[in-house]
Amino acid sequence: MDDLAPGPKPVPALVRAKRILDDLSLDGKAKGVSDIARNLALPKSTVHGLCRTLEELGLLVRTGANQFTVGPHVLAWANAYQSQSSLPQAFMELAEQAGMRSQSINLSIPSGHEVMYIACRQGSDPLGVSFRPGLRLPAPFTATGKAMLATMSDAEVRELFAQRWPDAWTPSSVPDIDALLAELVVTRARGYSLDDGQLRESMTCFGAPVFGAGSVSAVAGVAIGVLTADSDEDAFDSIAATVTQLAAQLTRRLGGRPRTDLPREPEHSLTAARSS
Repeated sequence: MDDLAPGPKPVPALVRAKRILDDLSLDGKAKGVSDIARNLALPKSTVHGLCRTLEELGLLVRTGANQFTVGPHVLAWANAYQSQSSLPQAFMELAEQAGMRSQSINLSIPSGHEVMYIACRQGSDPLGVSFRPGLRLPAPFTATGKAMLATMSDAEVRELFAQRWPDAWTPSSVPDIDALLAELVVTRARGYSLDDGQLRESMTCFGAPVFGAGSVSAVAGVAIGVLTADSDEDAFDSIAATVTQLAAQLTRRLGGRPRTDLPREPEHSLTAARSS
């Protein structure tokens, strides 16, 4: 559990219920009580009781004798968040204006060592990943994650992954913290991040950070994903330029200012991008 600011202690049952919902949300698959209890290191009886309560509240759905998935009631919360938040609304407006109908354009926010996607303008290309709201992915393997991590200090990045490094998704996934930090140096220099087959071998994503009013570190990241085989260097250059422009526009909408203290190379070169 993340550290909390000083104040009243959280209610243990609510904390465990949140952890159950988080565990079931990781891959979207139904899980049994025994699996959840093992994943969270909780007593099976505790998990069983909480799952039954969450089921009665519409937060879980029973799919078998003792198997559950996330229930429909969470959609009401997700919809309320999206309708109240200026960030997803502004993103969707700008993503529509950007065109690029074959490419997926997505928005995520930092969530510890992961990123959580909060909005997506789906494209027609079959990327193999559905960047739906609520999806969480390892930050080091995603374009939005690396764009946001690049706005943090190396010490802050190391602290995020001090306990555990995520399992690789493809042979190209960043193997360790030192390799990530080296990649972030390149990311800062060129002004955009790159997921070159690290999440899906057939997919290339370009990302850029979004800043809020007065923020030093990114509050969100924008990325555009394409099928690697269907794009040439000119297309990649254009996409890299578009994603940085989109992030800058969204930053201005939020009253923020792009970081001007990060050196940037003038050319968006696929060759330079892949050198990371």
